[in-house]
Amino acid sequence: MSELKTKETDIDVNRLFENLPDNNLKRDSIVILEIMKKLTKKEPKVWGDNFIGFGNYSYYRKNNKTEFKWFNIGFVTRKNKITLYLTCDLTQREDFLRKMGKCKWGKGCLHINKLDDINLKILEELINEVKNNSWYS
Repeated sequence: MSELKTKETDIDVNRLFENLPDNNLKRDSIVILEIMKKLTKKEPKVWGDNFIGFGNYSYYRKNNKTEFKWFNIGFVTRKNKITLYLTCDLTQREDFLRKMGKCKWGKGCLHINKLDDINLKILEELINEVKNNSWYS
């Protein structure tokens, strides 16, 4: 089985923002970065080419003995949205997520078009909930 392509790097987080166009996505990404720094009390790391992650954990895929590392909480700024990675099963929290506002979600991803569409307090509650799991390191 192959390795993960997205690994922790030494790239400066600020370099990622330098490459983003000056628009709402850039401003929203900086706000999310600051929220995650405040709540996790961790320094952000760049994973792969463009993911920003906080903390890390090890896991094994089903039927595989290879250990993989991934960040606990993170996000990536895409062309027209921001995707948050929250290493929890968001499909179990649909009632809670409906309070957040206009967003989409998958099992571990939350997709936001712009921060003005969501309730930041609900987002902070969700990040805190993930962060407070015992496996967070």
